[in-house]
Amino acid sequence: MPDRAAILKFITESYEPAGKREIAKHFKLRGAEKIALKALLKDMADEGLIDSAPGRAFHKMGGLPKVTVLKIIEVNGRELIGVPDNWQAEGVPAPKVRISERGRSGALAVGDRVLARTEEAGGGHRAFVMKKLQRAGEQLLGVVQRDEGSGKLWLKPVDKRIRRLVPISDPGKAEVGQLVMAEQSGLRDRVSAKVTEVLGEPFAPRSFSMIAIHKFGIPMEFAAEAITEAELASKLPLTTEAREDLRHLPIVAIDPVDARDHDDAIWAAPDDDPTNPGGFKAIVAIADVSYYVRPGGAIDRSARKRGNSVYFPDRVVPMLPEVLSADMCSLKAGQDRAAMACHLVIDAHGKLKDWRFTRALVRLAANIAYEDAQAAIDGTKPHDLTDTALKPLWACWKLLYKARGAREPLDLDLPERRIVLDEAGRIVSVATRERLDAHRLVEDFMIAANVAAAKALEGKKAPVVYRVHEPPSREKLVALKDYLETFEIAFALGQVVRPSTFNAILARVTDETVKPMVMEQVLRSQTQAYYGPRNMGHFGLSLGSYGHFTSPIRRYADLLLHRALVDAYKLEQPAPKSDLPPATGLSEQDAASLDRICQLISSYERRAMEAERETVDRYVAAFLATRIGEVHKVRITGVQNFGFFATIEEFGGDGLVPVSTLGAERFWYDEKAQTLTGETTGEQYAVGQRLELRLVEADPITGAIKFELPEGGNFMREPYRGRNDGKPKRPPIKRRGRPGNIRHQSR
Repeated sequence: MPDRAAILKFITESYEPAGKREIAKHFKLRGAEKIALKALLKDMADEGLIDSAPGRAFHKMGGLPKVTVLKIIEVNGRELIGVPDNWQAEGVPAPKVRISERGRSGALAVGDRVLARTEEAGGGHRAFVMKKLQRAGEQLLGVVQRDEGSGKLWLKPVDKRIRRLVPISDPGKAEVGQLVMAEQSGLRDRVSAKVTEVLGEPFAPRSFSMIAIHKFGIPMEFAAEAITEAELASKLPLTTEAREDLRHLPIVAIDPVDARDHDDAIWAAPDDDPTNPGGFKAIVAIADVSYYVRPGGAIDRSARKRGNSVYFPDRVVPMLPEVLSADMCSLKAGQDRAAMACHLVIDAHGKLKDWRFTRALVRLAANIAYEDAQAAIDGTKPHDLTDTALKPLWACWKLLYKARGAREPLDLDLPERRIVLDEAGRIVSVATRERLDAHRLVEDFMIAANVAAAKALEGKKAPVVYRVHEPPSREKLVALKDYLETFEIAFALGQVVRPSTFNAILARVTDETVKPMVMEQVLRSQTQAYYGPRNMGHFGLSLGSYGHFTSPIRRYADLLLHRALVDAYKLEQPAPKSDLPPATGLSEQDAASLDRICQLISSYERRAMEAERETVDRYVAAFLATRIGEVHKVRITGVQNFGFFATIEEFGGDGLVPVSTLGAERFWYDEKAQTLTGETTGEQYAVGQRLELRLVEADPITGAIKFELPEGGNFMREPYRGRNDGKPKRPPIKRRGRPGNIRHQSR
């Protein structure tokens, strides 16, 4: 039997499409060897090494089939550039292919689809057109509407970036008001939509998350194979064989009152070791997901395609089947559960002195809501575990908090919106989550465990999936410097930038009307965190080594880290008496492909964040739709040349104030200062500024919100008269909002 490398070499070098038959013929395989080849090719596909093209021919993942469909995206003189019409190499960008036409040139245009033969050339790909194909329509998600005048049906896209309605050529079985998936076809002013799938009532309770799920292609259903495997895994025995028994300790989980899963729990006690005076011992117990989800299995494959759980106000789309995520892998009080235990030794200064990892058996003493834990510590609400569990945790946390202050991580006070629904799924309220010491306590224990996991694997020369947050780029720092100059705040570009640098900037801003503006720009200057196998540090937390260990129920990155710890600490479990393979660590294929896997799960994390944010926007818009005409206190979050964006401070919800509604005068846009200023009156609007606006539109379908000034749009202010001393008449810059906040700025 050929190995993976030999098969990959043949597929890559073959001049013809290489299917199972061609591979078997090339390696002279017969009988049982062909059956083994079929299984090996399936494994290679699951591992992301190969992919199959139409006709069941194989090609290297990230490469191109020998014959494939290309879509032309660029025409540059006689040269055509195309991309694969159906690119499914997850985490790998689609290659751009140079296309050669046969016969008369100029017959193909942007958007055309061709069947082409491909070959590698000069480090890239070249394709030769075999046949021009019919254009394929693009899928569009929207709501069916009827024009009352003409009676024609139109599609209103749910994407607020698409501001035009699309005429419906074929509604199928769709009715007015229904959410549908449609195929868009045609060119320019002749575009039309054909309904391909009816998704239901968009305003029905719990429907807004379904819009995001369909729009972003988030997998909802688990394959029957994964469900069967999960049911089988949930029946695995839990014994103290090869597990540390921690059931005697009062370990507790502190979570939101509406938590859907419980994957972490904590315990602490004063350290009785005389070499660590004033220190503590602590345990962070995390659900042992790697015991139930085996590498390469059906659950593992489906979890990797999801990357993470996605949390909406009305539902959760779990990474794992619910029999695991909501039951056997959820740490519930009074029930024996498998856990990966991170044992920490913390000194009197809050620094990690030592750590070790074990597979354990735990039985939680309680699941406690943040508010109840805080009330117990504050003495406003009694709890049976206040003295035995909560007070030791708080005492240990005070040390961790001291160490956190010493390293000075980035300190941005960013509120989180919480959508409250009734039992029928209707919106009751939109509020900002209260930030308690209980939240900070759990956060700091989780950070300590994440640091310990990364350092433990580094110490054992094992692979690590790092959570990377790089320092801001020079371009973003230059933009921040320019912005700070408008407030006469100095910011030197030559210095070594640390999180404390930004904290110092915020500390120097004493004007509470200005501070939100500066905080907003500091946030915008930061880079986006991602997963990677190379340690680039975590800038925001001011940590040199950091991984995600504490949520393997909902993040695939954490599951990979657990598997690496299983290998590093030799925590393999004996093979159970079931059809499941042994609970091993990181597979060789995954260890060799961590870079690609990290790119994949990072992209899925961004997908989940966008879907969650858009869904919250839709819920907020639905909530505000009953408040049209009301005046709200808002804060400006973004300024562009076409207007500015503002958020209602009480509820959240980002809305636009078009510049055309700011009055009958010209406004000039200062990109450096992020301001719009009236040329006649000197009225100015800047990021972070607080003011009052009237709500004039809230669309639950798109999540779009629109405001105007309380006086209404297009009113005329009294012009600024200037001075009569022969000097240029430049109006003073007056910020709308709180009085006295006036500054001058040159153009």
